[in-house]
Amino acid sequence: MIQLATLLFIGGTEIVFILFILVLVFGADKLPEIARGLGKGMRTLRDATNDIKHEVTKSAKESNIVDSDTTKEIQQEINKVKDDLENFTGSVKRNM
Repeated sequence: MIQLATLLFIGGTEIVFILFILVLVFGADKLPEIARGLGKGMRTLRDATNDIKHEVTKSAKESNIVDSDTTKEIQQEINKVKDDLENFTGSVKRNM
């Protein structure tokens, strides 16, 4: 069965309805300007988060905090706990 992609759990008809309301409220001539502003804001936010991520990674490497063996071990432990939790919750759900 093919599933349609949804945006934030909103279906196609809801998106069309929201766009219709936006056209009624703001008018068709203002929508491209609003979309451009939202796009610029999202791009600025994405760039800021990438810069912060880059700086944290850079400072961690400079301080020798990042150790690939240690991070792999931590990731393995997290995965073990996650699997154990999924097994436990699965058995609890089956018993209810």
